[in-house]
Formats: sequence, C-alpha cells, structure tokens
Amino acid sequence: MPQSFTSIAKVGEYILKSPALSKICVPVAQKYVNLAGYRKLGLTFNDLIAEENPIVQTALSRLPEDESYARNYRIIRAHQTELTHHLLSKNEWVKAKDDVPYLMPYILEAEAAAKEKEELDNLEVVKK
Repeated sequence: MPQSFTSIAKVGEYILKSPALSKICVPVAQKYVNLAGYRKLGLTFNDLIAEENPIVQTALSRLPEDESYARNYRIIRAHQTELTHHLLSKNEWVKAKDDVPYLMPYILEAEAAAKEKEELDNLEVVKK
C-alpha cells in the first residue's frame, strides 16, 4: 500500500522531535537538498510533488490563484532553464527560508476529506 502524505508528515514530525534522529537525519536531508539542485532551478520542494495523484489534484484546485500562478511560473521557468542547460543566477535561487510547504496543508486537508468520504461510503448500518 502506498504511504499517505499524512503518514509521511507524521514521520517527519517524529524525526524532528527526537534529538538523536534529528541529529542524524537533518544534516543528511540538507545535503540531499543541496545535491538535488532543484533550488538552483528556482523550484521549491512542493513543486516536485507529482500531480497525477487525485489527492494532489484536489489540493492544487484549492490553492489560491496567486500561489497557483507562482507555482506554474516556477515550473515553466525550471523547464526553460533545463532546456538551455543552464542554472539560474545565484540571486534567483530559492533560499532555504523561502522553501516553505505551501501545498502540504492543502494536501493533508484533501487527504483527510477523502478518508472521511471513504469511511462514510463504507459505513455499515447495524440493526438492533
């Protein structure tokens, strides 16, 4: 069974709360982000989430218009940058403080709504 976004978020919170795990995982994660290079293309982490998932589709439809426009602009600019085989200038790179999870709250909300809908659809009425 594929993992839900909620379970992934809970694991992340657990790792950050545990000093021992945090001491190991945070530097590895920071190194991974630097090696991945998506910030050098002007993308944020949430721009990398695959859109083919119905939960993500719902979350994207709930995004405010300005956020949606900014996301599309970043993705198109990254594609254009990749086509020219260049990176953005250093002042256009996304900084760590600007890489905020703008889409994750909408994804968690959509996932909770889908879970609630599934539970209500599979509700069994017991006659006493």
